[in-house]
Amino acid sequence: MPLYEHVFLSRQDVSAQQVETLTETFKGILEANGGSVAKIEQWGLKSVAFRIRKNRKAHYTLMNIDAPSAAVAELERQQRMNEDVLRILTIKVEAHEEGQSAMLQKRDREDRDDRGGRFGDRGDRPRSGGFRGGDRDGGGGGFRSERRPRSEESEGGAE
Repeated sequence: MPLYEHVFLSRQDVSAQQVETLTETFKGILEANGGSVAKIEQWGLKSVAFRIRKNRKAHYTLMNIDAPSAAVAELERQQRMNEDVLRILTIKVEAHEEGQSAMLQKRDREDRDDRGGRFGDRGDRPRSGGFRGGDRDGGGGGFRSERRPRSEESEGGAE
């Protein structure tokens, strides 16, 4: 049977228990139509990129599905009719990922240290002092072509 990754978003005002109940209902639909669910991951309440039906957040749930296409079509039909489901996405895959999905994996701090950290030295650029530049007199940069003392600037504008 074909393999699918299926993600659905539930409204922000439903509880985590209600999301689990929804997931079990959808799992039952798949099993009744000859499919099976290999893995279910609750990603939790996360912000969405834009408002969906007046919701700024949603409960994300991933299901790894092994089912015929008719079972997936029935699942999507039932989800479109459900008021608590905001969005669905089903992707056909060659094989399911082993272990946790990318959303649940934590980044290794060792990788971050190897790259120099978030604000560390880049290594590929000289540290010149930022926008102001690295002039010997400490100034430089800015928008003027040459540096004049302040007293000349104020006298020159009075003429």
